[in-house]
Amino acid sequence: MNLVFISPDDATPWRKALRRHLPEADLFVWGEDEVDKDTINYALVWKPEPGLLATFANLKGIFNLGAGVDALLQDVSLPKAVPLVRLVDPLLSSGMVEYVVHWVLHFHRDMHVYARQQRERNWAQHANANTKKRRVGILGLGELGQNVAHALLMLGFENISGWSRTAKELPGLNSFAGDDQLEAFLSQCDILVNLLPLTKATRGIINKASLSHLPSGAYFINAGRGPTIIDDDLIAALNDGQLNAAALDVFNEEPLSNDHLYWTMDNVFITPHIASLTTPMSSSEVIAEALRDFEDGNTPDNLVDLNQGY
Repeated sequence: MNLVFISPDDATPWRKALRRHLPEADLFVWGEDEVDKDTINYALVWKPEPGLLATFANLKGIFNLGAGVDALLQDVSLPKAVPLVRLVDPLLSSGMVEYVVHWVLHFHRDMHVYARQQRERNWAQHANANTKKRRVGILGLGELGQNVAHALLMLGFENISGWSRTAKELPGLNSFAGDDQLEAFLSQCDILVNLLPLTKATRGIINKASLSHLPSGAYFINAGRGPTIIDDDLIAALNDGQLNAAALDVFNEEPLSNDHLYWTMDNVFITPHIASLTTPMSSSEVIAEALRDFEDGNTPDNLVDLNQGY
């Protein structure tokens, strides 16, 4: 079994991890090793050069080294007949849960207010909010969204809603689905969490119209994809009080340019796309299991539906 690793990331930890979990495979690193493309069975990739994957004639599968496949699907020459697998790693999921829970609690407990008061040397206490009454909404109820919802339920948040493209019934959640129910979903979100993948349907879904349906003074957390947001509309909502504050981990442009307005806004909290990072040792174990499924003639988990975009 021959694998090729194509990524701007350091291949060293991947070599070590795959050697441990998949000793029967030979790993070649694109740009470092001499690669005979015709002998490569599987490609492990993160944002490969467009057109490159189409030059591997005997691929059995492509593994995207992250949860989001939107960048890969922009390659018009991507071999459509080759199964594409997205990475669903327990550590990737737990990292996302930690990130979202942090910011939900941050806004729920007014920590952004206390941080400002510290800079102002202002000693002022505010009443603690009630988790049972705080309404949290999650855009996107895939595995990540469901894990976030479960964690928040465990913390005592009882009024959690979720929205997805297709209907899902999940214990403890008020479920909404489809365009017809998006407005009703948004209207009851004191804190809105976006975990949607980037598809044609979700591009720009956070816009002036959708933001207007949120309760005035709501909070927004984006750990999904940057292009799901219309930046000018989000900035306007933050400036006019429709949104109280936002925590943003992903952006239309990455890295975020030094002159972007987000940097200067005291009600915007920026992190550099670190909500959930791929860990080679943990991810390699997941990949090894999927590769063995391929080799045994079985269908691996987490195949991407190219029509849906996730």
